[in-house]
Amino acid sequence: MTKKHLTLLLTLLSAGILFAQKSVYQSNSFETLSEDHKTLAILPFSTRLELDNESIADERQMNELQQQEGYAVQSALESFFLKRDKRKDYRVDFQNVENTNALLLKAGITSENLDIKTIQELSEILGVDGVISGDLVLNHLISKGVDTTFSFMDYISGKSDYGQITIKLSDGKTGKLLWRFEQVIDRKSGRNTTAIIDKMMRTSTRKFPYRKERD
Repeated sequence: MTKKHLTLLLTLLSAGILFAQKSVYQSNSFETLSEDHKTLAILPFSTRLELDNESIADERQMNELQQQEGYAVQSALESFFLKRDKRKDYRVDFQNVENTNALLLKAGITSENLDIKTIQELSEILGVDGVISGDLVLNHLISKGVDTTFSFMDYISGKSDYGQITIKLSDGKTGKLLWRFEQVIDRKSGRNTTAIIDKMMRTSTRKFPYRKERD
């Protein structure tokens, strides 16, 4: 194989990997269902850890770590949206996550049993028009920081992947899914939860449906 052909192959492989890493969905009913939306709540993310680590003592510690990662993503998303809110990028407001978690706790709901309530019920409890929720599958604790060293062969073999994140936006009245963004988390994603969420949302910012149109 010539050097030219090898370069082309690596380019195509890289493009294929990047394409596979991201997936965006937006409902055709988004404009209609979100027309009167004023406030959104960000829920703690449902997290599943697949750690290859014998230092995890028991199921209780695993549950605590999963909650830790789920709340870290919730906080990172709030930080991102608050920065954008100062710039008036979006036409909706975001409920303070401390208020969100307090209201959930008052109703007997934690990150572990969020699925016992429907989107409509959660929206009513929180007093919002829609909710941002999500799923997180990790083989590393990204909140504690991860290796960001680049290795193309690791990307091809999949050894650079730390997991996958799915962010979902749902309508509070109907419970319908309005928007979903999925992305593989790898060494290029960022060094920790805050950096990963910031980079991911910045690259998809034009896809987030509440973004204001600029003149």
